Amino acid sequence: MPRSIPFSVRRAWCRAVAALAVLGAVVAAPTDALAQSTAPAPAAQNQPETTAGSASIDPAQRAATEKIIRDYLLANPEVVIDAIRIYREQVERHQEEMARAALAHRRAALVSDPGSPVGGNPDGDVTIVEFFDYRCGYCKRVLPTIKEALKTDKNLRIVFKEFPILGDQSVFAARAALAVHKLDPKKYEPFHNALMASTGNVSESRVMRLAGELGLDPEAVRKTMDSPEIDARIDSNHQLAQSLNIRGTPAFVIGNELVPGLISLEQLRQLVAQARNG
Repeated sequence: MPRSIPFSVRRAWCRAVAALAVLGAVVAAPTDALAQSTAPAPAAQNQPETTAGSASIDPAQRAATEKIIRDYLLANPEVVIDAIRIYREQVERHQEEMARAALAHRRAALVSDPGSPVGGNPDGDVTIVEFFDYRCGYCKRVLPTIKEALKTDKNLRIVFKEFPILGDQSVFAARAALAVHKLDPKKYEPFHNALMASTGNVSESRVMRLAGELGLDPEAVRKTMDSPEIDARIDSNHQLAQSLNIRGTPAFVIGNELVPGLISLEQLRQLVAQARNG
């Protein structure tokens, strides 16, 4: 099977072939051998000791079995497709169950961590948690959606999880944003929005310029960025993301749902309504 096929698919294929191999072995097995498998076992006295798996299939029987498998797969390729589909569904169900368990276990770290910046209505009845990177194009594209949701639903609360994964500029911007939050929490959200709305590279000079435009002292921001507390906050966000199997940005947690990737305003509102009703 080509290496370009995902590992999970190749594994499902192998399992399907293995199952067919067992069927083929049974079909190809001689009748007297099958009869022997159900016959009473002889007395153990003076019998040579055997181990499981010591019996082997002779080359002719193996060839016949392999031909049965090959012919069956060629005639019924949907069997393997069905096996892969079922396997994928099982994996997806398992991942959903694991994600829900992880969300329940890490609920406080997601929505109630006092070190995480909060926007919207701090007392809102539904919380949106966003993991993001300031260099992420999809994060920038979803910014208008988030702003519109917060504008039209005054009972929404958003928790910002700085999750820099796209290089040094991402890390610098995240550290600067957390420094702004530490210096003046009310200026975090405007600073966050300004960074997200910016185009091109998130250079150090641009980050410091945006801080200055909001009335912050760039030197104070730089000094605060070196705080061990900032390091701990970013490390904590990475650990939290890892525990939830979040590998990219953006990623949202709304109620009991983990939503990776870009989200539309309609989807977001549906998830908010679901969380509010549930």
